[in-house]
Amino acid sequence: MAAGPVSPLVLERYELKYLIPFHLVAPISAYVEKYCELDYYSQISHDGFYTINSLYFETPNYYFMRAKENQTSRFSLRVRSYGETPKAPYYFETKEKIGDFSKKRRGRVPFENWSDLFLNPSAVKDFDPQTDVNLAHFLRLASEYGAAPMILTQYRRKAYLSTIDDYARVTFDRSPRYRPETQYNVIPTEESMLNYDHPETFGRPGVNVILELKCERKVPVWLVDLIQRFELVREGFSKFEGSMIECYSIPGEDEFTRSRVPAAYGF
Repeated sequence: MAAGPVSPLVLERYELKYLIPFHLVAPISAYVEKYCELDYYSQISHDGFYTINSLYFETPNYYFMRAKENQTSRFSLRVRSYGETPKAPYYFETKEKIGDFSKKRRGRVPFENWSDLFLNPSAVKDFDPQTDVNLAHFLRLASEYGAAPMILTQYRRKAYLSTIDDYARVTFDRSPRYRPETQYNVIPTEESMLNYDHPETFGRPGVNVILELKCERKVPVWLVDLIQRFELVREGFSKFEGSMIECYSIPGEDEFTRSRVPAAYGF
C-alpha cells in the first residue's frame, strides 16, 4: 500500500490538463498502473475515488479571477479538506502558476475552529501560525489582498503516484460541484452543493473528467507515451474559475479567460 496521507509542504511541478470522457478512465488507468500505484486515499476508497473540498478565497472585486487573464503569473488561496464530512487537519494552500509550472505551498491547521485564525485570533491557544511558514504566507496574502471565502468546491478524485520516478502523479477528477460560501465553512452539506459537469462547463458533449499529469521539470517518457497512445490534446480547466463563472454573475464575465481552447497536440 502507498504511504499514508502525506503531501509535500512545498511542491513545484508541471501540470498538464486534458478533458476526457469517463469511459477513458479505465483504459488510461490500466496503462498507468504499469508505472504507478494508487495513492493512499484512493486505496482506502471503495471505488478508487475520494472526495476533495476546497474553500476558495477571493477579493470583493474578483482580483484573483481577473489575474487569470495574466498567463505569466497568477495564484489562488484555498482551504482544503477531505471527505463528505471533513475534519481536522485542514490544509491552507497557496498555489502560484507561471505558465505550465505550478508551485504549491501547504500549511496545516490541526484543530476544528480554524476560522478563529481570521475571526477571533485571541481565542487560538497553544498554536502559533507564524511557526508554519506556509500557513503564515497564506494568512499574509489573505490580509494584504483583503481576500475572504467566496466559493466552496468539491469533486471526486482517483489518483496515482509513480513508483519509478522521484515524482510523477496522474489524477482523474469527476463530479465537480460548488456552492457560494462567504462564511469560514468547509462542510459540504449534500443539499447545498450544485453540479456543474455539463457540456457548457467542459466545452463539448461527452466530456466530464479532468485528467491531470503532474511531474517535475523532466517529463517521464511513459507520460509522453500516454499522451500519444490516447491521442490526448491539452486543454486548460480551472475548477475555481469554472465554478465561479457558474455561480456568480460577474461584471465583465466575457473578459475572463475560460481556458477551454485546445492547446497544441500533446504538450
